[in-house]
Amino acid sequence: MCGICGYISKNRITKEELRIMNDTMYHRGPNDSGVELYDYPEGYTVGFAQRRLSILDLSPLGHQPMHSQNDDIIVVFNGEIYNFLELKEEITDYPFKTSCDTEVIIASYLKWGADFVDHIHGMFSIALFDKRSGDIYLVRDRIGKKPLYYWYDGTNIVFASELKPIVKCPGFVQEIRKDIIPRYLHHQYINGADSIYKNVYKLEPGCIMRFKSGKIEIKKYWDVREAYYEGIKNPVRSYEEAKNGLKERLNKAVADRMIADVPLGTFLSGGYDSSLVSAIAQSKSSEPIKTFCIGFDDPKYNEAQYAKEIAKHLGTDHTELYINEKEMFDLVESIPQYFDEPFADSSQIPTMLVSKLAREKVTVALSGDGGDEFFCGYNIYKDLELASKLDPIGNLVYGVGQIPIGGDSKLLDKLPFKVRLIAGNHDKETKVQIASDAYINAATAFITGNEKIHEGITDIKYPVESDYKVKNWQIRRMLLDMDTYLPGDILVKMDRASMKYSLESRCPIMDTAVMEYSYRIPHEFKYYKGDKKHILKDIAYDYIPKELLERPKKGFGVPLDTWMRGPLRDKLIDYSSTSYLQKQGIFDPSYVSGFIDNYLEKGDGGSASGRNFSKIAWSFFVFQQWYEYYF
Repeated sequence: MCGICGYISKNRITKEELRIMNDTMYHRGPNDSGVELYDYPEGYTVGFAQRRLSILDLSPLGHQPMHSQNDDIIVVFNGEIYNFLELKEEITDYPFKTSCDTEVIIASYLKWGADFVDHIHGMFSIALFDKRSGDIYLVRDRIGKKPLYYWYDGTNIVFASELKPIVKCPGFVQEIRKDIIPRYLHHQYINGADSIYKNVYKLEPGCIMRFKSGKIEIKKYWDVREAYYEGIKNPVRSYEEAKNGLKERLNKAVADRMIADVPLGTFLSGGYDSSLVSAIAQSKSSEPIKTFCIGFDDPKYNEAQYAKEIAKHLGTDHTELYINEKEMFDLVESIPQYFDEPFADSSQIPTMLVSKLAREKVTVALSGDGGDEFFCGYNIYKDLELASKLDPIGNLVYGVGQIPIGGDSKLLDKLPFKVRLIAGNHDKETKVQIASDAYINAATAFITGNEKIHEGITDIKYPVESDYKVKNWQIRRMLLDMDTYLPGDILVKMDRASMKYSLESRCPIMDTAVMEYSYRIPHEFKYYKGDKKHILKDIAYDYIPKELLERPKKGFGVPLDTWMRGPLRDKLIDYSSTSYLQKQGIFDPSYVSGFIDNYLEKGDGGSASGRNFSKIAWSFFVFQQWYEYYF
């Protein structure tokens, strides 16, 4: 696990300047660093750099940039290749010198060329330079576990695991993309290839980029949709066969992720996914594995006692830490430092706290991320079952609702909120993304100043649903979440929160074999008579008594309203003052100032009377906090 950065540029960037860029990611790799420059034809220079968190082969042999035996192939790499031992057995003609997985990338490339990406499995962002051909490749793992940004000006390219090195690169100008801010305010993260800066992009999950002579080509080598279509061609009809097949793949995925030369443990929240991962891990260890959980002083949210009971049943070496509101609040100011573009999912705060707790004893922690998206676990999936049934009625209500009733009002405006929500869901491209028009219009108006003007604004919803060619609303939303919410929010949160403390997080449920097998499992095995994650729960019961797991999920909510109307109030007022916004030149001063005033004084944003807009207000606060830190 590391941080990587580098460039291929005709502009002069010295080795010391690249070192400075690289060291902005010290937290990602405190154990070692490497910075090297190489000649490239046509007046270019190549710079590769890496900060190393040593996990496998702790000796200096694991140093990066790593070269092939004859120095023709050079690699910097962030992540883990979980099938590296199998590949070493397969590639018998390469003279391996280390026991780390980085060298396997070089050997795989020499054997298969650019198709090496089809053979490696794990979480990774890779930069590879082939001196023989002049090809330089940037590669990102299939589901987007590890980040990879790049700044491309049409001729030169600078890449990095985070935005910080790019911002520090000589010649870079921080120009904010205003058009994507409404989508960020609504979703609380920046999705897909977009970044907050102009001309800076994320290499999307499952992609390989080839750079040569100033030109780039990007190819998708693994795609959620294509993997799903392949899976449903060969469904597993028998429930027992599906359960056993999934259980077998989960066991191998956990075992692969337990290979490390440093202390390892698991996050154990007491929910199904983390409990299942912890149970499988414990079944493969002769010693008690280390498990970690944070509890909350407020009993309405606390589930630590359940995690403790599960840990006792499994026989793990369990550590729990109860935290209070002040400990969470104290982390607010560090959000922009480690989430280096605006990111407002408030669950980042407890994720940072449990990562800090785990890092005191281990360097690697296994998590249960991915279970909800691949096995139908979120409440929205259950809601969509009802919404799809009500859709024909909603279309009828929408048509009737256009009848004017005086002034600018329509009949639809006077109907109950939930009725308006179903009736307003009439765009075929966004059927499974049910959202309040008031929220969407408010997010847009933060930039345009007018809730009715959407020109020049990136679509807030994702208009891609027809691409999935799936009628079932639950499946369509699951696929959409795998493409958007999972890599854009969940995995970003876990990566930045854990790497803040130099902790490597590994996610067995997002193993390639598990993901691809999940597409072969019929949906009714995942969502059975209203029971979400049915097959995953059934496997968990093989390890843990049902009574320890089966309970209503309490969930957790950071007290955002209390904070913003209390200790953060003055700062929020300053951030939204007309004078501040005019000087900043991003948001519409009149609209935003009025919106925040209404939110603080009346509990709403003004345009939808009585509705609480804390989600948008918090997203705005985090953006302004980020802006203040970086500008």
